[in-house]
Amino acid sequence: MSNVRYLLAGDSSIDVEFGNSISPEINRDIRAFNIAVKKSGIPGIIETIPTYRSLLVQYDPETIRFHELTEQFDKLMGSLDSIEIPPPTVIEIPVLYGGEEGPDLANVAEHNGISTDEVIRIHTGRDYLIYMLGFVAGFPYLGGMDKAIATPRLKSPRVRIPGGSVGIAGEQTGIYPIDSPGGWQLIGRTPLKLYEAEREKPVLLEAGQYIRFRAVDRAEYDAIQKQVDDNTYQYVTYNREEQ
Repeated sequence: MSNVRYLLAGDSSIDVEFGNSISPEINRDIRAFNIAVKKSGIPGIIETIPTYRSLLVQYDPETIRFHELTEQFDKLMGSLDSIEIPPPTVIEIPVLYGGEEGPDLANVAEHNGISTDEVIRIHTGRDYLIYMLGFVAGFPYLGGMDKAIATPRLKSPRVRIPGGSVGIAGEQTGIYPIDSPGGWQLIGRTPLKLYEAEREKPVLLEAGQYIRFRAVDRAEYDAIQKQVDDNTYQYVTYNREEQ
């Protein structure tokens, strides 16, 4: 793969860059390479972290040197087309739109010249690929939002956004996993906890998964929130057929 670049990221990490754009095709190569690296048994690899257009590989330089590692990676590149990538999982995210939970829903509707109901219909009408996690623990960077609801960030960011808030910024949508500052347009909130330090798996979502938003009313939101707090909530997931 002639477009792949190996970039130094400190003295113990390599950024394996697959392109210069955000696309499902590049994401597929990253996922395939990540699988290949994990199966390779190359000594000294500590962790792999997928991003929008690259895979960050952390390694032990006392076990393997940069040039030795890139030589091993070159050997793996030729086999990426044969890597079997498991069908991605879709996880359903229930959302209470508007009101106190989504104070900027009307802004998004007005900016795009549509009704708030149409914003909700569009937002819940497709699957969103999780390209990477970052910013704060568990924050999913999603692709695939319809440009019909794209809206600029707030001119003045909020000091505190409640965890679970669902927002739009430009042509992206995302979910704040914990209370934090932010400037995204808030259109709703999910009762699910995307990050919980005490949980066996602290971060709920994974890069390579898809999200499907589902609109709920206040009664269902409160019922799900209680189940989440009681650790009885059954997450809705299913395999997605690749398009």
